Amino acid sequence: MSRGALAATLGLVALLGPRGAPGQTIAIVDGTVYPVSGPPVERGTVLVRDGRIVAVGSGVTVPDGAVRIDAAGKWVTPGLIQTASTLGLHLLDVGGQVDTREDSLAGPIKPAFNVADALDPAALPLPAARMQGITSALAIPTTGLIPGQGVVYDLYGERVESLLVRSPAVMVIDFGKNGKAGGGGSRAGILKRLRQVFRDALEYDRRRDDFRKAQMQPLSASAEDLEALRPVLRGELPVLAIANRRSDIENALRIAREFNLKLVLWQGAEAWQVAADLARARVPVVVEPLNDVPSFDQLAPRLDNATLLQAAGVDLVIAQRDDALHRNLRFAAGNAVRNGLDWNAALRAVTLGPAEAAGVADRYGSLERGKVANLVLWSGDPFEFSSRAEHVFIRGREVPRVSRQTELRERYRKLPPAY
Repeated sequence: MSRGALAATLGLVALLGPRGAPGQTIAIVDGTVYPVSGPPVERGTVLVRDGRIVAVGSGVTVPDGAVRIDAAGKWVTPGLIQTASTLGLHLLDVGGQVDTREDSLAGPIKPAFNVADALDPAALPLPAARMQGITSALAIPTTGLIPGQGVVYDLYGERVESLLVRSPAVMVIDFGKNGKAGGGGSRAGILKRLRQVFRDALEYDRRRDDFRKAQMQPLSASAEDLEALRPVLRGELPVLAIANRRSDIENALRIAREFNLKLVLWQGAEAWQVAADLARARVPVVVEPLNDVPSFDQLAPRLDNATLLQAAGVDLVIAQRDDALHRNLRFAAGNAVRNGLDWNAALRAVTLGPAEAAGVADRYGSLERGKVANLVLWSGDPFEFSSRAEHVFIRGREVPRVSRQTELRERYRKLPPAY
């Protein structure tokens, strides 16, 4: 099935009137509801109208004319959020299919680069991700000391403008091995370069008129890039800091203290070694629970990293970077539970936790009145391999459970005699 045919199929489903059309009320009734922001609700009801949740609880009155979905014996959760992802930006490392980096004369310092305009609403991985209960993602740039700005978006819509939730949502900075080139090949050079560009951004902020008139010394970045750093240095835009080694994590914390940055740590294979420092600094950590293979950049990874961080009081986010296998996000959370993490903490780490880290928790991440109706009805525990997402809603609209993979399965389920 071609990409165009898949898009046509999805468009036809939408044309026939998906549940959640404007003005339509949907009631998911008699399920076990996991709001995340509160305790589970047995035989609960979630009421949705015009893209928002209007009621959650066990005694909710379902209005006449509402579309009822029987959730008896099922689980209802917020939609999962894929964090630090290239979903929608990166299909294959061939044929110009990578839109996560800007290879330009800007070099390794590219704060103004924003991936939003590269998002593809018809990207083939999006339907497959939705079928695994993923309803939103934090898409980020790659490559460089400061690769640029990441954005939060929903996984269903016709145009980029209709997908975006927050842009920019984070500024990515690489304190690890892949950031060394931007520091002249040294980790010490990373900090030297960052201090230089941050000080120049502060100077630019104080003397913008002088900069425009060329009445000050040259600075280490362009006006566009220095401008993009202003909300970072005001603490308005979080820094997503890539660091695995304990020393890299400590460097990120040091720079954050010096410049009053709002920090979110990503990867953090050795974060368990400095868990108390991270908790004290109130730095959330985006962990990958399936990451336990030592390398020169991470000599001491542990499968119970998330468990140790939670025990220390660190706010957790669970991620899974495998671009082609988005089903692994919920299984990564399940593996964290297998290695000691509390189940409720794991659910929070793929819903409300990432929403908080990306600054969208006022609208996303939990089932509460007034929030965007991104939710999933599961056949059972979402972290169990045998469970499946039976209904997925994004902004209150039920999205079709159709992907290129399902179409190929149906096409070849019954082969003609010639085969």
